[in-house]
Amino acid sequence: MSVYFRNQRFSEVAYTKEIELERDVVLNAEMFFGQRSIYIDTKKKIEGKSLGGSIPDGFLFDLSDLNNPVFYIVEAELSQHSFYGHIFPQITKFFAFFNNRKSQDELINKLYSLVQEDKEITEKFRSLLGKQELYKFMKDTVENSRNILIIIDGEKKELPDIMETYAEWGNTVKLLILKKYSDGRDTVFTLEPDFENVEYSVMNIEEDADEEVKKEYTEEILMEYAIKEIRELYLSIRNRVKQSYSDAEFNATKYYIGLRRGESKKQAQFIFNKKSLRIVLMGEEDYVRTMLPSHPIKSLSASVQKFWNGSCCEVQLTDGKHIDEVVNVLHDLLEKNLG
Repeated sequence: MSVYFRNQRFSEVAYTKEIELERDVVLNAEMFFGQRSIYIDTKKKIEGKSLGGSIPDGFLFDLSDLNNPVFYIVEAELSQHSFYGHIFPQITKFFAFFNNRKSQDELINKLYSLVQEDKEITEKFRSLLGKQELYKFMKDTVENSRNILIIIDGEKKELPDIMETYAEWGNTVKLLILKKYSDGRDTVFTLEPDFENVEYSVMNIEEDADEEVKKEYTEEILMEYAIKEIRELYLSIRNRVKQSYSDAEFNATKYYIGLRRGESKKQAQFIFNKKSLRIVLMGEEDYVRTMLPSHPIKSLSASVQKFWNGSCCEVQLTDGKHIDEVVNVLHDLLEKNLG
C-alpha cells in the first residue's frame, strides 16, 4: 500500500525491529495521543516485578478530559512476532498488575519519582493539572484505570479469537495499528483508529453496532469490572426506564448494553469502565446538550457515529448527580423513536 500526497508517492516502510517501532512512538507521542497527553518512556527504568515480571514499553496519561483522566500500560509489538509465543504471554502478565494493590502502589511511587526527575514532564503535568496535587492525581488515575494499549504495525488474525475467549482481554486491551510511509525524504504515519476513538478499537474487530444479542452475554458480565457504585447507578437508570416503559429492552452484547423498544433501533448504549458509566445517546448533539445541561457532553467523530449508525454523542457518569436529566433524555429518545 502507498500514500499519495502533493504529487508525491509515499511507500510503506516495514518495521524489522521492535525498537524502531518503539522509537517512533516515543518521538511522535504528542502527535499520536494528543497535546493533552503525557507519555513516559520507562522501559529501562521500571523493574519487571512491578508488572507481573514483564516490562512494558511505556506508560500513557490521557488528560484530554480532566474529570475522567485515563492511564494506559503501553506495549509496542510487531505483527510478525508469534502471537502465542510472544505477544500473548507478554500482555497476560500485565493483567496480574491490575489485580495486585501492592504492585500498583510500587509502580505509582516509581512513576512519581521518575516524573519528579524530569523537569519537562513535571512542567507539562503542572500546566495541565493546575493546582491539583500531582501524586494524588497519578495515584487516583492509575487505580481507576484498567487499560493496556497495544500499538502494532499490522493486524493479527488471532486477536478476534482471544477477545471472544478471554473476557479480560476484551475489557482491558485497546489496539492501535501504526504504519509508516516515506518518499525517501519525508515521513508520514497512519494510525487506526485515531487515539480519540481507541475505546472502539476492540469493537471494530468483528462487531457492528446492531449485532444480534447472544445468550452468553449478560449484564452481570459487562458490569464485572465496575465498582459497586457504578453498577448501582446503571441499575437505578435501568429500573426507572423500565417503570415508565415496560417494553424497554436492555440487551447485552459483547462490549455494551443496548437500549431499545420493540423493533426500533437502539437509542442508547451503556459501556462500563471501572469507575464510570459511558452512555452513547442516539440523538443530535445540540438536542442532547439541551436535555443534559448539568453534564459535560463528549462529541463523537464521524467514524464513531457511522459505527453506531446515526448521529450521537456521549455522556460519562461517575455518580448519581442530576440523574433525572439522564432518565428524561432516555425517555424522550424512546418515545420519539418507537417504530
